Amino acid sequence: MVLLALTYKKLVGRDFRVLSVIEREMPRYEYVPIEVIERRLRMPSSHVAMSLQKLNQLKLVRRRLGDYVGYRLTYMGLDMLALHSLVERGILHALGDKLGVGKESDVYSGLTPSGTRVIVKFHRVGRTSFQKIVRVRHYAADKPYSSWLQLAKLAGQREFRALDELYRAGALVPKPLGYSRHAVVTDYIEGVELYMYKDAMDPESMLRDIIDTLRKAYLDVGIVHGDLSEYNILVVIEDDRERPYIIDWPQYVEKEHPSAEQLLRRDIEYVVRFFRKRYGVEADVEKLIKYVRGEIENV
Repeated sequence: MVLLALTYKKLVGRDFRVLSVIEREMPRYEYVPIEVIERRLRMPSSHVAMSLQKLNQLKLVRRRLGDYVGYRLTYMGLDMLALHSLVERGILHALGDKLGVGKESDVYSGLTPSGTRVIVKFHRVGRTSFQKIVRVRHYAADKPYSSWLQLAKLAGQREFRALDELYRAGALVPKPLGYSRHAVVTDYIEGVELYMYKDAMDPESMLRDIIDTLRKAYLDVGIVHGDLSEYNILVVIEDDRERPYIIDWPQYVEKEHPSAEQLLRRDIEYVVRFFRKRYGVEADVEKLIKYVRGEIENV
């Protein structure tokens, strides 16, 4: 059993209440004073102390000693709160193996209460510098968030909302099932990353499907992916046909954003370049851009 699941099983209701209070107070404090935690919880101080000691040992909170004693959540503490919410709401029943580690996320398998396999993605904003996040993640540039945890929660919220609208528009994206804080749950997709997919049966159709999803995103949802490459496209075989699903949407920009056209061009150029080098498929970038924008009806 993975560490997150083992840790979750060690927690009781009081522990989740303590974590929740720290989470609520963190926007006001770098480290939430223990007196504030006790006052908000309204439980015996001895119970609070026992829970905080346990949470600190499990690395769910970080303790500050000095002129005052305070606590703040770690990413793992935020994980526990997200898992607790997803379980309580009947979205998730069990967490399985870790499937992958990215620059800004950890991906796990999971099970719903009915036994259906799902994907659980925990956003981990902060593996690169804050300045780089603000530079390449447009949603962070004008937001008054000072902590990685707040930005990770914003990324989770954005990704779920984007997937929800894209899926309803008929785009090739994973079906979103729910989210809490920085954790997003989607249908399990049994696929291979495009960069690892060598022997394509019909690469022209795959490229067309990718461009069609970008068109639906632009015209129906009003967004541009903004970071598209062969690393966030999953190839799935459905009914003897290759279907490319586009993942990793939290960095999208609205099509009215000043950088949207530049990012749309970059997304399309990256994909076209990959298909040319890997599969020998030639495509007119300018024509594809016009198609995605709705300026022409066919490519």
